[in-house]
Amino acid sequence: MFDLWDKVQQVLHINTPRGFTGGIVHQNQYKITGGDSIVASPLPDMLVHPIKQHIGDPCEPIVNVGERVLKGQMIAKAQGYLSVPIHASTSGVVEKIEKHLIPHPSGLGLTSISIKPDGLDEVDESLHPLPNYRSVDIVELRERIRHAGLAGLGGAVFPTFVKLVHDQKHPIETVILNGIECEPWLTCDHQLMIEKAHEIITGLDIVMYLVDAKQGIIAIEDNKPDAVTVMRKTLKDMGLTDTVEVKVLPTRYPQGGEKQLIQAITGKEIPAGGLPLHIGVISSNVGTSKAIYDAVCLGEPLTERIITVSGDAVPKAVNMSVRLGTSVRFLLAQVGVTGFDDIKIIHGGPMMGELMVDADVPVVKASNGILAMHKQSIMRAHHDEEPCIRCGDCGEVCPAGLMPNLLAQHCKEDQFERAQDYNLFDCIECGACSYVCPSHIPLVHYFRYGKGQVAQIQREKAFAEESRMRSEKRDARLAKELAEKEEKRRIAKEKKEARAKALADKQAAEDATLSVEAENANENADKGVAKAVDKSEEAS
Repeated sequence: MFDLWDKVQQVLHINTPRGFTGGIVHQNQYKITGGDSIVASPLPDMLVHPIKQHIGDPCEPIVNVGERVLKGQMIAKAQGYLSVPIHASTSGVVEKIEKHLIPHPSGLGLTSISIKPDGLDEVDESLHPLPNYRSVDIVELRERIRHAGLAGLGGAVFPTFVKLVHDQKHPIETVILNGIECEPWLTCDHQLMIEKAHEIITGLDIVMYLVDAKQGIIAIEDNKPDAVTVMRKTLKDMGLTDTVEVKVLPTRYPQGGEKQLIQAITGKEIPAGGLPLHIGVISSNVGTSKAIYDAVCLGEPLTERIITVSGDAVPKAVNMSVRLGTSVRFLLAQVGVTGFDDIKIIHGGPMMGELMVDADVPVVKASNGILAMHKQSIMRAHHDEEPCIRCGDCGEVCPAGLMPNLLAQHCKEDQFERAQDYNLFDCIECGACSYVCPSHIPLVHYFRYGKGQVAQIQREKAFAEESRMRSEKRDARLAKELAEKEEKRRIAKEKKEARAKALADKQAAEDATLSVEAENANENADKGVAKAVDKSEEAS
């Protein structure tokens, strides 16, 4: 998504050893906001909070239309384990709870909570600060991070608390703080490291305490020398140089990917289907680390984040502190972009970001950049697709060591089992393959389509399996109930027969008794007659 693509964009190979397979080097990073101070966005007229802003289960609104809320107040609670709550970005009144456009290329909507600010910015103080965090129980700290609504701010938006587990089976040796920010145009993490180094490093120390890690590494690419200097000086001032170090890596995309960064730093590869903790490592973005500091040491939930607002259609690009829920249209207006006739909006970076169909989408936890680009400078993946020429460039740059052209073909032809055989789900969707493709094939789009279809097939299979199990359980329950009824009938019949037999035996006994009594009576009567006859004879 760069201007003059065919003239100035090309892939260069690094001569120095690299720490991961594939990757590319952008000749021009377009980081025009590097070194620019962070400015605060004005308060908009409306803040829109979608109920799902992270990987996992959506949240459930716990406020009503017409209710006044405070800044930092929880407005939607987590549902399920893989979920974190959402908080109001300012004080105001809940105006609507209904579907609203979200940052997604589909243009679909999602249930969202719309808050009209009252301008007072009154704060909810239910989360008390925990500055002496190393004296706090790790369970309480972890719950604090969850309650504050933290999700990874590097783009993956994975609920942060899930990573922060002290697992005896998989002990964590190293915590890597990701300050790579390898996407062109984006500089929000770069500037955050310059302005908030102490807070970022404190957040790292909190993570190391939670997982009982002995080593911390702050990874920064060599195109950010000022950030390297500031972070190293701050480490020295804080007295943490014995446990935490800054490692400078050669600039290479997508080195900010979790697997690629861990491999570049440690030389270890995460096994297929595995997690970083399986090799004793966890990683976190510098923005997430700053948010951890805010949640623990200041008692502030996640209500705003730093965003790079840039692009070749932006008169004055900036790094901006933005309240979650702010409209993208409002943000772009602050930097002089008011018309969108010849402009495309990208949510995120130019490589992994997504084209928006409308500017009236809100900033969410995953928003690390908003780029306004002229249509003629949009990257190749959004041009007309041409036939694959089997050049192999996509395989050369793939950081996961895949064969993107074959994967894309299988996904395009709905051969999803074959795509899975080619490790479809190892693709991190970095966009490097689409970037270098001379045929303008939107490879990543096919991968996303394939993953979505596989997920749908798996959901259908799971539903069918659940239906089968429910049917079997129902049949088993009905069979059990029938057997129980038959058993009850058998027992009732046996009891009835036993009662009838008992009555018959009783009656027989009574009849026998009566018969004996009758015989005795007759015998007595006969004896009486005999005595009477004897007396009569004696008398005569």
